[in-house]
Amino acid sequence: MIGGGNIYRGVSDSTSGIHKATGDYMGMLATMINALALQAALETEGMSTALMSAIRRDVIAEPFIRRRRSASGKERVLIFGAGTGNPYFTTDTAAALRAVEIEADVIIKGRGCGVYDSDPELNPSARRFDTISYLDVLKGTSKVMDMTAITLCRENKLPILVFDMNRPGNFARLMCGEPVGTRVSESV
Repeated sequence: MIGGGNIYRGVSDSTSGIHKATGDYMGMLATMINALALQAALETEGMSTALMSAIRRDVIAEPFIRRRRSASGKERVLIFGAGTGNPYFTTDTAAALRAVEIEADVIIKGRGCGVYDSDPELNPSARRFDTISYLDVLKGTSKVMDMTAITLCRENKLPILVFDMNRPGNFARLMCGEPVGTRVSESV
């Protein structure tokens, strides 16, 4: 599941004149732009991909249908855009939902930093966790994903790997099994 870069989030509905649901749909369209960019980058590297959308975008993406995905028999990198296709749900929740539906082994969440005991931009001595439990995340120890997403992962025993996507080479190291981030799971 690809994010939209928060192009709208945080703008007050009362000052912008844009209804929250409309802003959420704007964000879904932004995710599709980012998903197309990711798809192009992966295909440039020779990977076979499938871009799936929760909203109708037939010209650029396949609709997400769980049974069709599993029946295709193709080895492809699946890229999901447009969240759940519904306003008021985050891409975190959409990522957890789709990962559970396709029986993924793990969610990999790239963000500007890893999971720390406090904000590393405000606290230079903040400590990055190697592992943290779903329960500690739900208690508010660290902001990883929204509570709905964390709860869905916890209920389905789906681990989350959080890594610093802004550090060059981190994604490649993660794919090679190197410990570059934080693992969120049932026990630590």
